Amino acid sequence: MRETPRALLFDVDGTLVDSNYLHAVTWWQAFRQAGHDVPTAAIHRSIGMGSSLLVNSLLPGDRDRDRDAVIKASHTALYATYWSRLQPLEGAADLLRACKSRGLRVVLASSADEAEFTHLLRALDADDAIDASTFSGDVEHAKPAPDLVQVALEKAEVPPEQALFVGDTVWDVQAAARAGVPCLAVLSGGIGRDELKDAGAIAVYDGPADLLARLDTALNTR
Repeated sequence: MRETPRALLFDVDGTLVDSNYLHAVTWWQAFRQAGHDVPTAAIHRSIGMGSSLLVNSLLPGDRDRDRDAVIKASHTALYATYWSRLQPLEGAADLLRACKSRGLRVVLASSADEAEFTHLLRALDADDAIDASTFSGDVEHAKPAPDLVQVALEKAEVPPEQALFVGDTVWDVQAAARAGVPCLAVLSGGIGRDELKDAGAIAVYDGPADLLARLDTALNTR
């Protein structure tokens, strides 16, 4: 049985910062530049995976794989043009502070690289509520592998049964499950409620503001 949570682990893109659709558009541009026509809807459904997994899932298997690094670099450069304009989702910073005020450890677990993660933190403007963070450079395998969640647990200094993960994609839910951590999901990344529930989310909220309004109930969800 899950114990009373002592830590909340948060995904960032689409969960705390309104960035998923920016990622989808800039991946679309990067694919187009490389001669691949990939529907934006398909890209959006893959957001939250690591970049190598995303490219593998969306492009033909018989492509010139030597070009994958160029595509990923193009996406990084295109997305970087939005860094200074990133915006937190409504209630995101207040949610982190509410968790902190309840004595919970707050750890961010982002798939972004270090440079991008710095701008996500700047957009959130909630350093006072964050105990620790981890990003893609800390792990070997990206979501839906459990590595990022496991590192976040280590930084939170709690066992899986004393943590909750908050994410917005099926890949978040799967990564958390593989690490033995229950997942609260939010709809702010654009993935449907039923799909998140079917993936194993124990509860689904409209976004950070909705989770904040129901936080005490959420912390006791079994």
